[in-house]
Amino acid sequence: MSQPILLLNCGSSSIKYQLLDPEHVSPLAVGIVQRIGMGASTITHEVGGDEYTETKPFANHTEAVAAVVQMFRLNGPSLDDVQAVGHRTVHGGSTFVESVLITDEVIDELRKLSTLAPLHNPPAIAGIQAAQEVLPDVPHVGIFDTAFFAQLPAEAYTYALDRDVARKYSIRKYGFHGTSHQFVSGRAARFLDRDIESLKLIVCHLGNGASISAIDGGRAIETSMGLTPLQGLVMGTRSGDVDPGLHHYLNTHGISAGEIDTLLNKKSGMLGLCGYTDMRDVQAQIEQGNEAAQLAADVYVHRLVSYIGSYIAILGGCDAIVFTAGVGENASFIREAVINRLGYFGIRLDADANAVRSKHPRAISTPDSTIAALVVPTNEELAMARETLRVIGA
Repeated sequence: MSQPILLLNCGSSSIKYQLLDPEHVSPLAVGIVQRIGMGASTITHEVGGDEYTETKPFANHTEAVAAVVQMFRLNGPSLDDVQAVGHRTVHGGSTFVESVLITDEVIDELRKLSTLAPLHNPPAIAGIQAAQEVLPDVPHVGIFDTAFFAQLPAEAYTYALDRDVARKYSIRKYGFHGTSHQFVSGRAARFLDRDIESLKLIVCHLGNGASISAIDGGRAIETSMGLTPLQGLVMGTRSGDVDPGLHHYLNTHGISAGEIDTLLNKKSGMLGLCGYTDMRDVQAQIEQGNEAAQLAADVYVHRLVSYIGSYIAILGGCDAIVFTAGVGENASFIREAVINRLGYFGIRLDADANAVRSKHPRAISTPDSTIAALVVPTNEELAMARETLRVIGA
């Protein structure tokens, strides 16, 4: 029986969407609405190999979601059999430790959590309310990026701050990309033909946003992102870890808090180091002798190797290191540099396997490696669709 789920991922001026049947990996339709509230908005809808594009102003998320529904009506597939709408919601704080059916009370709580994710939660709320308005007769489910990391050990999620201040302002490590880390760790266990309860895994979700997790027996015990998605690894435009004193130092030189936030989130990382965010461009620049690009890649790898080494210690050993997401799945030169730096742990790169591009899980380490190195494609949308069905009891 077909059980299609409509999945929405709402940004401040965009909505990405998919119609997906959890029984099938390939989506029934995908699309994106861009430049919401910015004049000439566009919606692009792909179904059955055909692409449909429309340009018109959408003043807000309600108009944009209505346009998505209309695009399905005109070009298919039908939304009549949709079982539910799943909403990607970045920050669930300590309140939402698993996916939930969205109610008015849930939306009220999400508003309170918006101070922790001011760039992410408000557009998610707008998208939820817009979808409820145009699709009122199906359940809506909130799926939280933070939920998989809600059970981190206290020693991992606690910052060494004044505990009263931390308690008052809900300051702790929350972690993000949880849907991907959970999905990929489960898929890695199946590839290894092992029960996940018996495995110690390190999952490297490397995309424009990047995070790493230590997973022991299916449970996350550490992750790199923190109170916000800024902490941790070097990313496309985000700095990752910096000295906390940097903020005050820059402020004393007349740079405002808002400017510092923009600098660290949007003008740093690979972009700040060499001017490029796409690892294909970085690799091409390295091959042309661009020293800034080489340094950027070296910094990226150094930070990642540092985290992997510490996570092996925290786990007390490791069965597999797993690469996923856009960079992790496609940038073979990054994987090669990382694995070659980990030879001390008995990991050996299979260069031929590393050069292969595939949509399927694969090992890129030699059979005699003491720790396996895997590439496991993520599919957050499929995980969200399955989670949505679980919540509504279908």
